[in-house]
Amino acid sequence: MSKKPDIASICARLAELEAERGVLNAQLESLRSQQSQEAVRGHSIALITADSTAAEKITLFRRLFAGRPDVFPMRWENRNTGKSGYAPACANEWVRGICGKPQVKCGECPNQAFIALSDNVVASHLRGADAGRSTGTEFVTGVYPVMVDETCWFLAADFDGDDWSTDALAYMETCRLASVPAALERSRSGEGGHVWIFFSQPIPARDARQLGTALLTETLERRPELGFESYDRMFPSQDTLPKGGFGNLIALPLQRRARDYGNSVFVDSNLLPYRDQWAFLASLSRLSPQVVYDLIRVAEAQDRVLSVRMPIVDENGAEPWRQSPSRRQSPERVTELLPSRVKIVLSDDIYIDRTALPPSMVARLIRLAAFQNPEFYRAQAMRLPTFGKPRIISVQWSSCILPV
Repeated sequence: MSKKPDIASICARLAELEAERGVLNAQLESLRSQQSQEAVRGHSIALITADSTAAEKITLFRRLFAGRPDVFPMRWENRNTGKSGYAPACANEWVRGICGKPQVKCGECPNQAFIALSDNVVASHLRGADAGRSTGTEFVTGVYPVMVDETCWFLAADFDGDDWSTDALAYMETCRLASVPAALERSRSGEGGHVWIFFSQPIPARDARQLGTALLTETLERRPELGFESYDRMFPSQDTLPKGGFGNLIALPLQRRARDYGNSVFVDSNLLPYRDQWAFLASLSRLSPQVVYDLIRVAEAQDRVLSVRMPIVDENGAEPWRQSPSRRQSPERVTELLPSRVKIVLSDDIYIDRTALPPSMVARLIRLAAFQNPEFYRAQAMRLPTFGKPRIISVQWSSCILPV
């Protein structure tokens, strides 16, 4: 005789069905958006290839990699010290008696004369040199993703380290499963990669970051080695602009001299550069705001945006383990097959043999030793810089899990 369902089980099932419905709606909207954009590309954008005119390429480039139009960062390098970095391009830079660098930050300078991004600037970046600068000087530009109204046209996730390609490809697979068009670029140094997602209209930076966070959370389920540091390597890097600042920048791709070394180009799942970079960029679909919002809504309903707890400050000073169950993070179910026994060593840390554990279980164990950093959110709410303030505080997974 079957067990009579109770109210709780019915409500749980309805929640699952609603979440599934949301996923299907998001996929349907994504497919419709792709079909619509394919129809447009069939008449115009698809014609852009390596043989197209410079003007056509620049138009496509600026449409995809759009950011602050009134100011752009330009790379500098000190040949004497070997130091390098980026600074806002300014007509008054190093003008004696006017420019206050390095004592005065560009964002606080009273004599700002920032140079607006133009087709000529993009052309110089793609050529790798500026006709107005001395011969042999490399020209590299970036973009400030967050607009003055705190919206953005794209989301980029940065991956580096020895396993950057494995991490990036795992993230790309998550995008594919979610029907999110994404493009993988090998970085300018060749020692990392950027995964780009483009939007058909500007959306709030917070929503773009919510989307990226949800995608990273899903990726961590399959590849825990990715680590929580990845949450702090998204562009835009802030939900809101800091006072007097521009937000973090990201270097633009396809810079000529980097391309000569096989870097700053878009690659396929085998990490091989696409033969025609411009035809590939022209083929990319851009997510509509509605699809982004649907994906976020589904992730939030499943508590999959950032499934790491925010520490609760109890006014009575109660320790977390003494709080009532309603104040603790809800337990997560693991549906994969688990071993009957797990070896655990209690020493200076807790060491767990993960050899037989599925990746999703490893990810849950890692999340137990992590929490959201209240200092990050406090600084962001006050529009202060969040540089050096990690979004998540956690132990290194390699130090708490025994190596295979």
